[in-house]
Amino acid sequence: MDYLLRALVSGCILALLACPAIAATEELRLYVAPGGSDSWSGIRPAANASGTDGPFRTLERARDEIRSMRKARRIHGPVTVLLRGGSYFRENSFLLTEEDSGSSARPVVFRPFEGEKAVLTGGRELSGFGPVTDEPVLARLQPAAHGHVLRADLRKQGIRDFGAMTARGFGRNIQPAALELFFQDKPMQLARWPNSEWALIAGAPDGKDGGKFTYEGDRPSGWKQTGDIWFHGYWGYDWADTYEKAASIDTEKREIVTVPPHGVYGYHPGKRFYALNILEELDEPGEWFLDRSSGVLYFWPPAPLSERKVSVSIAAEPLITVRGAAHIRIEGLTVECGRGCGVEIMGGRDVLVDRCLIRNLGTVGVSIGGLIGDIYGRLYNETTYAGDGGRNNGVRRSEIVNTGEGGVILGGGNRKTLTAAGNFVEDCRIHSFQRWARTYRPAVAIHGVGNRVAHNLLYDAPHSAIILNGNDHLIEFNEFHHVCMETGDAGAFYMGRDWSQRGNIVRFNYFHDLHGVEGQKGFTDVMAVYLDDWSSGTLVYGNVCRQAGRAVLAGGGRDNTIENNIFIDCRPAIHVDARGLGWAKYYFDGSNNTLFDRLKAVNHDKPPYSTKYPELARLLDDEPVMPKGNKIVRNICVGGKWLELQNGLTDKVILIQDNVVEAAPGFRDMDANDFRPKPGSPAHSAGFKPIPFKEIGPR
Repeated sequence: MDYLLRALVSGCILALLACPAIAATEELRLYVAPGGSDSWSGIRPAANASGTDGPFRTLERARDEIRSMRKARRIHGPVTVLLRGGSYFRENSFLLTEEDSGSSARPVVFRPFEGEKAVLTGGRELSGFGPVTDEPVLARLQPAAHGHVLRADLRKQGIRDFGAMTARGFGRNIQPAALELFFQDKPMQLARWPNSEWALIAGAPDGKDGGKFTYEGDRPSGWKQTGDIWFHGYWGYDWADTYEKAASIDTEKREIVTVPPHGVYGYHPGKRFYALNILEELDEPGEWFLDRSSGVLYFWPPAPLSERKVSVSIAAEPLITVRGAAHIRIEGLTVECGRGCGVEIMGGRDVLVDRCLIRNLGTVGVSIGGLIGDIYGRLYNETTYAGDGGRNNGVRRSEIVNTGEGGVILGGGNRKTLTAAGNFVEDCRIHSFQRWARTYRPAVAIHGVGNRVAHNLLYDAPHSAIILNGNDHLIEFNEFHHVCMETGDAGAFYMGRDWSQRGNIVRFNYFHDLHGVEGQKGFTDVMAVYLDDWSSGTLVYGNVCRQAGRAVLAGGGRDNTIENNIFIDCRPAIHVDARGLGWAKYYFDGSNNTLFDRLKAVNHDKPPYSTKYPELARLLDDEPVMPKGNKIVRNICVGGKWLELQNGLTDKVILIQDNVVEAAPGFRDMDANDFRPKPGSPAHSAGFKPIPFKEIGPR
């Protein structure tokens, strides 16, 4: 009897293990296709011969099927959702929450079917373009545009929500863009004047804060409708830009009055601006204009439209949102053409965006722990804010391009407790990431504690590539070039105005070809590593800076170490000042308490700050105005200028030793970027360590 019972039990176990619904190692595969049906089973990659079963049509249906199978305990292995080739229009966000989580051994993966391209798009393709025949419109267009500009009625194509332009830019919230136009997957230019250069403010009749400015020439006299004209400018400084709406234009006085809040820092004569959203200025290929009252879009295509894709952005929500979920993989997808963010990750852990192309978005490509409505306000004004970035979430091996207000927001960790998040951006190409707001919208805005930006290629931007807030972040093996190209007083890597943001490491990066604009001082005020306004406790180690402006600037901070770097044709290689003794005295006379308030916000003289950063605990009792504890050791400088010390600083305050400046460094082949010192080079006696240059950039 016992033998029969044991045999029966063994047989049942074998039968259960053989059942595909609960086999512990069998992968569940569900399929989604643009031509699928949510009434089908989703287990077939294509429709069957009878058309009664096949893939799902929507990602939501696949997600809900996984949820129901989990509740029924029918999933015991990995889960993969395979998207067949084609476009999937998203007007609302595809949402994954905690109940959609996988496990470390069995993640839930969303990826394209092998060999196919799956596109999640927040845009609609346009058709129905025809010639402009309306005489009043032709009268407004430049004669050279006649016969080139085409029209399409958006309302006839079911598009009625055009969004609205807003006063975005420096110091203002990120918010979804208005409708944009894309041609062959490239963003087109909203009709502007001047086309590629800048106009200059002639004067400010009521002073810089009077809300009006004047211009030279008579170009605005030809603008017939001024109800929705906008101006984009660097109104006060070359590191702060905003968009301002015209309230009125007096062409006789050559005077423009703007709608509040007016230009950031007021209007200053000689500063740059241009006008946009003007039908009369649709005067070259690639420009467009939308008449919001009629719903007609006008476009001068840069190439014939036949068989070419024209689309407009519709979706304002993130195209994908992962909130509180764990062990999710988003792989190999193209995410594009939204007015807002591409992928938003809030909380959770081990969520990975891998090998994706993320492009043509109104705000940022990926947000980890960021609230898209107010992240920059919090990031720069609230010392302790880190966002709910979760743990071990990241972006890897992806390209992010043509975004409006930054590439990746990378948050996570707790600044009160100095708890690290371990979130990351690795092996990515991020470029052309400041199409709309041109300043303080970097390729990576890193904040919180203990996150990593590594092996990325960051380029083609008017302002900074990485802006850092927080503690114990690692910035390594990245290549930066052609950033800060439109701005001044800017850094490819930037942090500032907080003594407590310590433990950050910038190492083994390559900074080159940083030029900027020529400012009032007569030179391009651009830095590779900009430790602005009392940034402290940062290690700058093993970087190569070539034609990178003022390569490293330490502005009044303490306990920074600049070690084992190579500087080639930089002017100067290193700048250190004691600005609290000079122009920035007002931070110490009670006029501005920002530095002291940020110290108090983290309880700098109590654990964990006092134990992890003992110099910080004693700072207020040790001449905080003086940049003590800084070290400049074992660096190599070739060409350009070596060192700039200001405000009376000497080597009695700054430790300066074992730098190779006067002698030729003896690189093996500098022209080929082989910066290893030859045998006999003075770098060896100085203790210089070889830089792993070949490991820099995406792997």
